Amino acid sequence: MVKIACQEQLLPGATLQRKWEFAVAAGYDAIELRGHGAYAFRQRLPELRRAIRDGVVLPTVCVDMRHFFGAFDRELRRDALDQMKSQLSVIADIGGRGAVTPASYGMFSLRLPPFTPPRTAEEDRGVLLDGLTELGKHAEKEGVRLYLEPLNRYEDHMVNRLDQAADLIRTVGSDGLAIAADTYHMNIEEDDPSAALRAAGRLVGHVQVSDSNRLQPGAGHLDWHGVLATLSCTGYEGFLAVECRLRGNPAEAVAGIPAFLRSR
Repeated sequence: MVKIACQEQLLPGATLQRKWEFAVAAGYDAIELRGHGAYAFRQRLPELRRAIRDGVVLPTVCVDMRHFFGAFDRELRRDALDQMKSQLSVIADIGGRGAVTPASYGMFSLRLPPFTPPRTAEEDRGVLLDGLTELGKHAEKEGVRLYLEPLNRYEDHMVNRLDQAADLIRTVGSDGLAIAADTYHMNIEEDDPSAALRAAGRLVGHVQVSDSNRLQPGAGHLDWHGVLATLSCTGYEGFLAVECRLRGNPAEAVAGIPAFLRSR
């Protein structure tokens, strides 16, 4: 059976416990957390521990910071690495599976002016491999995984496709690393999303879902039957974590997603 999570900001309710009540009634199996910067996620640890004691299922956290481990600035890279390691430790503390992060977000695009980044492709790769090596070791130590998420060409210039993420992860060779596949970004970057998922295979450790227009599944033209069938064939056992914008009444839109995905 497909396991479906919903990111916490999409669920109505003032507490994780209230959000969980809504999520369970709608057919969700878990809540995906958001990990804000300045160590805000670590500061939530008492709240998260209470939620776990109350039966809330919290397997993953998706980073939500202003800078990431692929930043051009050395100090920003260091800070992002330290914060990601903290998020990995927190999600391990509450018995979760891992943390999701892109290499960068909104830092540079080869598709928009000025077109020439301040680092060469070789320098980019070196920075990413160094960062992933450090994060992979920390994830292994904590017994969780760092999920590297490729973003579309307008949001990141370094890791846009699953095969690029797979190459970096295979080069590092850490069991603490896996791919986070996002159906919205795949719709833009992959020639054939299902073929890309098949090629990445067991390296795909996490999946985030939204439709081709970034709205809730079913509001665009994504081939959901093909994507979900492929994940089943590759033996994917993780969650489908809903990360999207909403069209229509927000609560009704969120509540309808599990039934839609399970009917594909």
